[in-house]
Amino acid sequence: MSTASESPYVQGVHLQRTDENVREIEALAAVLGEPTGLDGVLGDLKYAVRRARVVPRLLGRAVREAYRWDAYDERDDQWYPQGISTSADSSDTEDISGRKVVVTTWYSTGKDGIKRGSRVTFVDLDSGTYRHVLLVSPVFDKAGHLVLKPMSIHAGGIVWAGPYLHIAATSRGFVTARVDDIMRVAGDDDQPDELGLDGTRLHAFGHRYVLPVRFTYQAFTDEGHEKLRYSFTSLDRRSDPPALIAGEYAAGPKATTRLARYPLDPETWQLAVGDDGFSRPLALDDGGVRQMQGAVIAGGRFHVTVSHGPWMPGTVCAGEPGSMRVHRWALPMGPEDLSYWPSTDRIWSVTEHPRRRWIVAMDRSSFD
Repeated sequence: MSTASESPYVQGVHLQRTDENVREIEALAAVLGEPTGLDGVLGDLKYAVRRARVVPRLLGRAVREAYRWDAYDERDDQWYPQGISTSADSSDTEDISGRKVVVTTWYSTGKDGIKRGSRVTFVDLDSGTYRHVLLVSPVFDKAGHLVLKPMSIHAGGIVWAGPYLHIAATSRGFVTARVDDIMRVAGDDDQPDELGLDGTRLHAFGHRYVLPVRFTYQAFTDEGHEKLRYSFTSLDRRSDPPALIAGEYAAGPKATTRLARYPLDPETWQLAVGDDGFSRPLALDDGGVRQMQGAVIAGGRFHVTVSHGPWMPGTVCAGEPGSMRVHRWALPMGPEDLSYWPSTDRIWSVTEHPRRRWIVAMDRSSFD
Protein backbone atom coordinates (compact mmCIF):
# COMPACT_ATOMS: atom_id res chain seq x y z
CA MET A 1 0.00 0.00 0.00
CA SER A 2 1.28 3.47 -0.85
CA THR A 3 2.23 5.84 1.92
CA ALA A 4 0.90 9.39 2.03
CA SER A 5 4.20 10.68 0.61
CA GLU A 6 3.94 8.26 -2.34
CA SER A 7 0.29 8.96 -3.02
CA PRO A 8 -0.55 10.57 -6.38
CA TYR A 9 -3.19 12.64 -4.60
CA VAL A 10 -2.85 16.07 -3.07
CA GLN A 11 -3.11 16.02 0.69
CA GLY A 12 -4.82 18.65 2.84
CA VAL A 13 -8.34 18.71 1.41
CA HIS A 14 -10.73 15.89 0.62
CA LEU A 15 -14.37 14.98 0.06
CA GLN A 16 -16.36 12.23 1.75
CA ARG A 17 -19.64 10.95 0.36
CA THR A 18 -22.65 10.66 2.64
CA ASP A 19 -25.06 7.74 2.63
CA GLU A 20 -27.68 7.77 -0.11
CA ASN A 21 -31.14 9.08 0.72
CA VAL A 22 -32.74 5.85 -0.47
CA ARG A 23 -35.58 5.64 2.07
CA GLU A 24 -36.41 9.31 1.74
CA ILE A 25 -36.56 9.18 -2.05
CA GLU A 26 -38.70 6.04 -1.95
CA ALA A 27 -41.08 7.77 0.48
CA LEU A 28 -41.38 10.75 -1.87
CA ALA A 29 -42.10 8.40 -4.79
CA ALA A 30 -44.85 6.79 -2.72
CA VAL A 31 -46.56 10.18 -2.66
CA LEU A 32 -45.87 11.38 -6.20
CA GLY A 33 -45.75 8.08 -8.06
CA GLU A 34 -42.84 6.45 -9.84
CA PRO A 35 -40.18 8.86 -11.11
CA THR A 36 -40.60 10.07 -14.68
CA GLY A 37 -36.85 10.55 -15.01
CA LEU A 38 -35.26 12.75 -17.63
CA ASP A 39 -37.42 11.33 -20.42
CA GLY A 40 -40.50 12.60 -18.63
CA VAL A 41 -39.13 16.13 -18.47
CA LEU A 42 -37.87 16.13 -22.07
CA GLY A 43 -41.32 14.99 -23.19
CA ASP A 44 -42.98 17.85 -21.30
CA LEU A 45 -40.89 20.95 -22.04
CA LYS A 46 -42.88 24.14 -21.66
CA TYR A 47 -40.96 27.37 -22.27
CA ALA A 48 -39.18 28.61 -25.38
CA VAL A 49 -35.59 29.74 -25.71
CA ARG A 50 -35.05 32.24 -28.47
CA ARG A 51 -32.08 32.40 -30.80
CA ALA A 52 -30.23 35.63 -30.17
CA ARG A 53 -28.55 37.64 -32.89
CA VAL A 54 -24.81 37.45 -32.32
CA VAL A 55 -23.67 41.07 -32.09
CA PRO A 56 -20.03 41.18 -30.89
CA ARG A 57 -20.42 44.57 -29.18
CA LEU A 58 -23.25 43.14 -27.07
CA LEU A 59 -22.49 39.44 -26.69
CA GLY A 60 -18.69 39.48 -26.86
CA ARG A 61 -15.97 38.95 -29.42
CA ALA A 62 -15.73 35.18 -28.95
CA VAL A 63 -19.45 34.29 -29.03
CA ARG A 64 -20.67 32.36 -32.07
CA GLU A 65 -24.04 31.04 -30.86
CA ALA A 66 -26.48 32.48 -28.34
CA TYR A 67 -29.94 31.83 -26.86
CA ARG A 68 -32.26 33.93 -24.69
CA TRP A 69 -34.70 32.69 -22.06
CA ASP A 70 -38.38 33.46 -22.34
CA ALA A 71 -39.40 37.00 -21.38
CA TYR A 72 -40.28 36.14 -17.76
CA ASP A 73 -37.11 34.20 -16.95
CA GLU A 74 -34.98 36.79 -18.71
CA ARG A 75 -36.01 39.52 -16.26
CA ASP A 76 -36.88 37.49 -13.12
CA ASP A 77 -34.97 38.78 -10.08
CA GLN A 78 -36.01 35.86 -7.83
CA TRP A 79 -33.83 33.30 -9.68
CA TYR A 80 -30.29 33.76 -11.08
CA PRO A 81 -28.61 31.33 -13.55
CA GLN A 82 -25.20 30.00 -12.45
CA GLY A 83 -23.95 26.61 -13.64
CA ILE A 84 -23.92 24.93 -17.05
CA SER A 85 -23.26 21.44 -18.41
CA THR A 86 -24.45 19.61 -21.52
CA SER A 87 -25.28 16.24 -23.01
CA ALA A 88 -21.73 16.30 -24.41
CA ASP A 89 -20.58 15.88 -20.80
CA SER A 90 -23.17 13.23 -19.99
CA SER A 91 -22.92 10.98 -23.04
CA ASP A 92 -20.26 9.51 -25.34
CA THR A 93 -22.54 10.38 -28.26
CA GLU A 94 -23.01 13.97 -26.97
CA ASP A 95 -26.80 13.62 -27.11
CA ILE A 96 -29.69 12.28 -25.07
CA SER A 97 -32.04 10.15 -27.21
CA GLY A 98 -30.91 12.14 -30.24
CA ARG A 99 -31.35 15.52 -28.54
CA LYS A 100 -28.67 18.11 -27.84
CA VAL A 101 -29.41 19.19 -24.29
CA VAL A 102 -28.03 21.90 -22.02
CA VAL A 103 -28.60 21.85 -18.25
CA THR A 104 -28.17 24.95 -16.10
CA THR A 105 -28.48 25.69 -12.39
CA TRP A 106 -30.24 28.66 -10.77
CA TYR A 107 -30.23 29.87 -7.18
CA SER A 108 -33.00 31.72 -5.40
CA THR A 109 -32.14 35.26 -4.31
CA GLY A 110 -34.91 35.40 -1.71
CA LYS A 111 -35.50 39.06 -2.55
CA ASP A 112 -39.19 38.68 -1.73
CA GLY A 113 -38.37 37.11 1.63
CA ILE A 114 -38.79 33.49 0.46
CA LYS A 115 -35.68 31.34 0.00
CA ARG A 116 -36.56 28.80 -2.68
CA GLY A 117 -33.18 27.07 -2.76
CA SER A 118 -31.88 26.03 -6.16
CA ARG A 119 -33.08 24.33 -9.33
CA VAL A 120 -31.87 22.84 -12.59
CA THR A 121 -33.18 23.63 -16.06
CA PHE A 122 -33.07 21.27 -19.04
CA VAL A 123 -32.91 22.98 -22.44
CA ASP A 124 -33.50 21.03 -25.67
CA LEU A 125 -31.49 22.98 -28.23
CA ASP A 126 -33.11 21.14 -31.14
CA SER A 127 -36.69 22.05 -30.25
CA GLY A 128 -35.78 25.32 -28.52
CA THR A 129 -37.77 24.48 -25.37
CA TYR A 130 -36.97 24.05 -21.70
CA ARG A 131 -38.35 23.19 -18.27
CA HIS A 132 -37.27 24.04 -14.69
CA VAL A 133 -36.88 21.25 -12.09
CA LEU A 134 -36.73 22.16 -8.39
CA LEU A 135 -33.97 20.55 -6.31
CA VAL A 136 -35.28 19.29 -2.98
CA SER A 137 -33.90 17.61 0.11
CA PRO A 138 -36.32 14.95 1.47
CA VAL A 139 -35.86 14.17 5.18
CA PHE A 140 -37.79 12.46 7.96
CA ASP A 141 -38.69 14.60 10.96
CA LYS A 142 -38.53 13.33 14.55
CA ALA A 143 -42.01 11.86 14.24
CA GLY A 144 -41.00 9.93 11.12
CA HIS A 145 -42.95 12.14 8.72
CA LEU A 146 -41.49 13.01 5.33
CA VAL A 147 -40.52 16.67 5.04
CA LEU A 148 -39.23 18.50 1.98
CA LYS A 149 -36.60 21.21 2.34
CA PRO A 150 -35.23 23.52 -0.34
CA MET A 151 -31.69 22.79 -1.52
CA SER A 152 -30.21 26.04 -0.26
CA ILE A 153 -26.91 26.25 -2.12
CA HIS A 154 -25.47 28.80 -4.54
CA ALA A 155 -25.20 26.09 -7.23
CA GLY A 156 -22.38 27.97 -8.96
CA GLY A 157 -21.46 25.05 -11.21
CA ILE A 158 -22.75 21.70 -12.44
CA VAL A 159 -21.30 18.57 -14.04
CA TRP A 160 -23.64 16.18 -15.84
CA ALA A 161 -21.69 12.93 -15.66
CA GLY A 162 -23.59 9.86 -16.86
CA PRO A 163 -26.86 9.77 -14.88
CA TYR A 164 -25.54 12.10 -12.16
CA LEU A 165 -25.65 15.85 -11.65
CA HIS A 166 -22.78 16.99 -9.43
CA ILE A 167 -23.60 20.52 -8.24
CA ALA A 168 -21.16 22.90 -6.58
CA ALA A 169 -22.14 23.81 -3.02
CA THR A 170 -19.28 26.18 -2.03
CA SER A 171 -18.04 25.35 1.49
CA ARG A 172 -20.16 22.20 1.68
CA GLY A 173 -18.52 20.52 -1.32
CA PHE A 174 -20.92 19.02 -3.88
CA VAL A 175 -24.47 17.75 -3.80
CA THR A 176 -25.36 14.97 -6.21
CA ALA A 177 -28.69 14.08 -7.78
CA ARG A 178 -29.59 11.37 -10.29
CA VAL A 179 -31.73 12.33 -13.29
CA ASP A 180 -33.60 9.02 -13.01
CA ASP A 181 -35.09 10.36 -9.75
CA ILE A 182 -36.96 13.28 -11.34
CA MET A 183 -40.61 13.20 -10.22
CA ARG A 184 -43.68 14.96 -11.57
CA VAL A 185 -45.88 17.15 -9.40
CA ALA A 186 -49.56 16.69 -10.26
CA GLY A 187 -50.67 19.58 -12.46
CA ASP A 188 -48.96 22.94 -12.74
CA ASP A 189 -48.44 23.92 -9.12
CA ASP A 190 -50.32 27.16 -8.43
CA GLN A 191 -48.56 27.88 -5.13
CA PRO A 192 -45.25 29.52 -6.14
CA ASP A 193 -44.56 30.64 -2.55
CA GLU A 194 -44.91 27.23 -0.88
CA LEU A 195 -42.86 24.06 -0.56
CA GLY A 196 -44.12 20.97 1.22
CA LEU A 197 -46.57 18.11 1.42
CA ASP A 198 -50.25 18.64 2.11
CA GLY A 199 -51.58 15.11 2.39
CA THR A 200 -50.95 13.68 -1.07
CA ARG A 201 -50.57 17.12 -2.60
CA LEU A 202 -47.10 18.58 -3.10
CA HIS A 203 -46.33 22.26 -3.48
CA ALA A 204 -42.95 22.91 -5.10
CA PHE A 205 -42.60 26.68 -5.43
CA GLY A 206 -44.58 26.53 -8.65
CA HIS A 207 -42.47 23.81 -10.31
CA ARG A 208 -44.08 20.87 -12.05
CA TYR A 209 -41.05 18.61 -11.48
CA VAL A 210 -38.80 18.00 -8.48
CA LEU A 211 -35.44 16.28 -8.19
CA PRO A 212 -34.38 14.97 -4.76
CA VAL A 213 -30.70 15.17 -3.91
CA ARG A 214 -29.36 11.64 -3.44
CA PHE A 215 -26.14 12.29 -1.50
CA THR A 216 -23.51 14.91 -0.67
CA TYR A 217 -19.74 14.99 -1.14
CA GLN A 218 -18.89 16.78 2.07
CA ALA A 219 -15.80 18.97 2.11
CA PHE A 220 -13.14 18.45 4.79
CA THR A 221 -9.81 20.12 5.46
CA ASP A 222 -6.79 18.76 7.32
CA GLU A 223 -5.28 20.82 10.11
CA GLY A 224 -2.96 23.50 8.81
CA HIS A 225 -4.63 23.75 5.40
CA GLU A 226 -7.11 26.30 4.09
CA LYS A 227 -10.58 25.04 3.28
CA LEU A 228 -11.31 24.75 -0.43
CA ARG A 229 -14.38 26.59 -1.75
CA TYR A 230 -16.25 24.67 -4.45
CA SER A 231 -17.58 27.74 -6.26
CA PHE A 232 -17.94 26.17 -9.72
CA THR A 233 -17.21 22.94 -11.53
CA SER A 234 -16.78 21.34 -14.97
CA LEU A 235 -15.91 17.99 -16.55
CA ASP A 236 -12.66 17.02 -18.26
CA ARG A 237 -14.00 14.00 -20.12
CA ARG A 238 -10.85 13.49 -22.23
CA SER A 239 -8.39 12.99 -19.38
CA ASP A 240 -7.54 9.49 -18.15
CA PRO A 241 -9.32 9.00 -15.86
CA PRO A 242 -11.97 11.65 -16.52
CA ALA A 243 -11.84 14.44 -13.99
CA LEU A 244 -14.11 16.86 -12.20
CA ILE A 245 -12.65 20.38 -12.16
CA ALA A 246 -13.50 22.69 -9.28
CA GLY A 247 -12.40 26.21 -8.51
CA GLU A 248 -12.73 29.13 -6.14
CA TYR A 249 -14.39 32.48 -6.69
CA ALA A 250 -12.44 35.17 -4.85
CA ALA A 251 -13.08 38.90 -4.62
CA GLY A 252 -10.78 39.93 -1.77
CA PRO A 253 -7.05 40.42 -2.41
CA LYS A 254 -6.05 37.78 0.15
CA ALA A 255 -8.56 35.09 -0.84
CA THR A 256 -7.23 32.01 -2.61
CA THR A 257 -8.00 31.30 -6.28
CA ARG A 258 -7.26 27.59 -6.47
CA LEU A 259 -8.21 25.09 -9.17
CA ALA A 260 -8.65 21.43 -8.21
CA ARG A 261 -8.93 18.29 -10.32
CA TYR A 262 -10.69 15.24 -8.84
CA PRO A 263 -10.62 11.88 -10.66
CA LEU A 264 -13.95 10.27 -11.57
CA ASP A 265 -14.69 6.57 -11.84
CA PRO A 266 -15.64 6.14 -15.54
CA GLU A 267 -17.79 3.13 -14.68
CA THR A 268 -20.01 4.91 -12.16
CA TRP A 269 -19.32 8.62 -12.92
CA GLN A 270 -18.92 9.24 -9.21
CA LEU A 271 -15.77 10.59 -7.59
CA ALA A 272 -13.00 8.04 -7.24
CA VAL A 273 -12.46 6.92 -3.65
CA GLY A 274 -9.17 5.91 -2.00
CA ASP A 275 -8.55 3.14 0.49
CA ASP A 276 -9.33 5.58 3.30
CA GLY A 277 -12.83 6.25 1.94
CA PHE A 278 -12.00 9.80 0.86
CA SER A 279 -11.93 11.48 -2.54
CA ARG A 280 -8.77 13.55 -2.93
CA PRO A 281 -7.66 15.83 -5.77
CA LEU A 282 -4.98 14.78 -8.24
CA ALA A 283 -3.96 18.42 -8.56
CA LEU A 284 -4.56 21.64 -6.66
CA ASP A 285 -3.14 24.70 -8.42
CA ASP A 286 -2.83 28.13 -6.83
CA GLY A 287 -2.69 30.09 -10.08
CA GLY A 288 -6.33 30.90 -10.73
CA VAL A 289 -7.69 34.35 -11.53
CA ARG A 290 -9.32 36.89 -9.24
CA GLN A 291 -13.14 36.95 -9.61
CA MET A 292 -13.23 33.84 -11.80
CA GLN A 293 -16.71 32.40 -12.15
CA GLY A 294 -16.06 29.19 -14.08
CA ALA A 295 -13.23 27.04 -15.39
CA VAL A 296 -12.95 24.26 -17.95
CA ILE A 297 -10.09 22.37 -19.61
CA ALA A 298 -10.33 22.45 -23.41
CA GLY A 299 -7.59 21.88 -25.95
CA GLY A 300 -5.28 20.78 -23.13
CA ARG A 301 -5.41 24.01 -21.11
CA PHE A 302 -7.59 25.96 -18.73
CA HIS A 303 -10.17 28.53 -19.78
CA VAL A 304 -11.76 30.63 -17.03
CA THR A 305 -14.45 33.31 -17.03
CA VAL A 306 -14.16 36.59 -15.16
CA SER A 307 -17.18 38.80 -14.50
CA HIS A 308 -16.96 42.58 -14.21
CA GLY A 309 -20.49 43.12 -12.94
CA PRO A 310 -23.81 43.74 -14.70
CA TRP A 311 -22.64 46.45 -17.10
CA MET A 312 -19.17 45.48 -18.37
CA PRO A 313 -18.51 42.59 -20.80
CA GLY A 314 -16.91 39.45 -19.40
CA THR A 315 -13.37 38.20 -19.83
CA VAL A 316 -11.91 34.78 -20.67
CA CYS A 317 -8.42 33.88 -19.42
CA ALA A 318 -6.73 30.93 -21.12
CA GLY A 319 -3.55 29.00 -20.41
CA GLU A 320 -1.88 27.29 -17.50
CA PRO A 321 -2.59 28.28 -13.89
CA GLY A 322 -0.40 31.24 -12.98
CA SER A 323 0.27 32.29 -16.59
CA MET A 324 -3.08 32.79 -18.30
CA ARG A 325 -3.56 35.14 -21.23
CA VAL A 326 -6.40 37.63 -20.79
CA HIS A 327 -9.02 37.96 -23.56
CA ARG A 328 -11.16 40.99 -22.76
CA TRP A 329 -14.64 41.65 -24.15
CA ALA A 330 -14.99 37.94 -24.97
CA LEU A 331 -18.39 37.39 -23.33
CA PRO A 332 -21.53 39.26 -22.30
CA MET A 333 -21.68 40.83 -18.87
CA GLY A 334 -22.05 38.45 -15.94
CA PRO A 335 -20.57 35.19 -17.32
CA GLU A 336 -20.66 32.20 -14.98
CA ASP A 337 -19.79 28.50 -15.27
CA LEU A 338 -18.24 26.81 -18.35
CA SER A 339 -18.65 23.53 -20.25
CA TYR A 340 -16.83 22.15 -23.31
CA TRP A 341 -18.48 20.48 -26.33
CA PRO A 342 -15.67 18.47 -28.01
CA SER A 343 -17.14 17.67 -31.45
CA THR A 344 -17.87 21.34 -32.18
CA ASP A 345 -14.79 22.60 -30.29
CA ARG A 346 -16.97 25.16 -28.52
CA ILE A 347 -17.06 26.35 -24.94
CA TRP A 348 -20.47 27.10 -23.43
CA SER A 349 -21.37 29.54 -20.69
CA VAL A 350 -24.40 31.21 -19.14
CA THR A 351 -24.83 34.80 -17.92
CA GLU A 352 -26.72 35.79 -14.80
CA HIS A 353 -28.03 39.36 -14.71
CA PRO A 354 -31.71 40.17 -15.38
CA ARG A 355 -32.36 41.49 -18.91
CA ARG A 356 -28.80 40.48 -19.83
CA ARG A 357 -29.17 36.70 -19.69
CA TRP A 358 -27.91 34.43 -22.43
CA ILE A 359 -26.73 30.88 -23.01
CA VAL A 360 -23.68 31.33 -25.26
CA ALA A 361 -21.18 29.20 -27.11
CA MET A 362 -17.66 30.36 -28.04
CA ASP A 363 -15.10 28.90 -30.46
CA ARG A 364 -12.25 27.54 -28.37
CA SER A 365 -9.87 28.58 -31.13
CA SER A 366 -10.67 32.21 -30.31
CA PHE A 367 -8.33 31.82 -27.34
CA ASP A 368 -5.36 30.17 -29.12
